[in-house]
Amino acid sequence: MAPPTKRTKTVLITGCSPGGIGHALAREFSSRGLRVLATARRKETISDLSALGITTLAVDVDVPESIAQLKKDVLRITDGKLDYLVNNAGRNYTVPALDVDFEEVEQTFRTNVFSVMRMCKEFAPLLIEAEGTIVQIGSLAGIMPYVFGSAYNASKAALHAYTNTLRVELAPFNVKVITIVTGGVKSNIARTDRTLPQDSIYLPISAEYVRRTKHSQEVGMPNEKYAAQVVSGVLKRRPRRNIWAGYGAWMIWVASTFFPAWLMDWVFARMFNLWKLRGTQGQAATKKLK
Repeated sequence: MAPPTKRTKTVLITGCSPGGIGHALAREFSSRGLRVLATARRKETISDLSALGITTLAVDVDVPESIAQLKKDVLRITDGKLDYLVNNAGRNYTVPALDVDFEEVEQTFRTNVFSVMRMCKEFAPLLIEAEGTIVQIGSLAGIMPYVFGSAYNASKAALHAYTNTLRVELAPFNVKVITIVTGGVKSNIARTDRTLPQDSIYLPISAEYVRRTKHSQEVGMPNEKYAAQVVSGVLKRRPRRNIWAGYGAWMIWVASTFFPAWLMDWVFARMFNLWKLRGTQGQAATKKLK
C-alpha cells in the first residue's frame, strides 16, 4: 500500500498588486513549493501571477462582504485548512499630526487595523484546523517616532498590540502568530504625492516634508530580497514571534532594545531638520489669525 501523499501547504496573501511587497511574497512562497492564493482588489491586476501557477482572487479588505466572499472562495478551493494567512494589504498616510484629514485617518485605521482583525476572525477556523500561522506585516513605524507619520505609525502600533494579544489567545489551538517588523522596502505603498496645506506650521521645512513622503523608497531594500528574508523566517520549524526585515530593521531593534528612548527622538528630529522650526511659532500664529 502506497504511503499517503503529503498535503501541499496553502498560503493566503492580501495586497498582491504588482510592485508591492505582497506580489513579491506570493512569488517567493510559490518558489518554495506552497500553494499560493494571492489577492488584490481586482483580480485582473495580478494576472501575471496566474501565469506562474498562483491562484488569484479578488478582495477589498475594507468591505466586510468582500472578505466573507473571499472566505467562501478559499473554502471552495481548499479542504477547509489554511496553513498561512499573510495580512499584507495596507495604506500609507504621511502627514504631520496637526495637518491630518480625519477621514483619511479613519481610512488608514480601517485598512491597517480593522480589516486585519476581520480577516483573522473570518479565517481563524481554517487556521485552527490546519494548526497554521498568521503573519502580520507590521512596521518599524509602529516602534519609532518616524516624523510626519503619526497616524500611520499609530495604526501600525495598534496592529502590533493586537497581534501580541492574538498570539497568546491562539496559542492553545497551536496557531502561531508572527509580526514582521518591516523596515525600508522599495514598494508601491509610498506612491501618493502630498504637499503641506498653506496654513501648516511646517511650511518652513516643506522640502524636508516632501523628502520624507518618499524616504522609505530612497533607502529601501528590494522587495524580492525582503520577501526572501520574510519567507525564510516564517517557514522555520520554530519561527520567531517578531521577524525584523527590511532596511534599517536591525538598527532600530538595537536602538529600541539597548538605548534610551530619547535617542530616536533626537535622530529623527535631526534627520528631517525640525530644528529649523525653532522661532517660527510666532509667524505661524499670526498667519493663523489672519
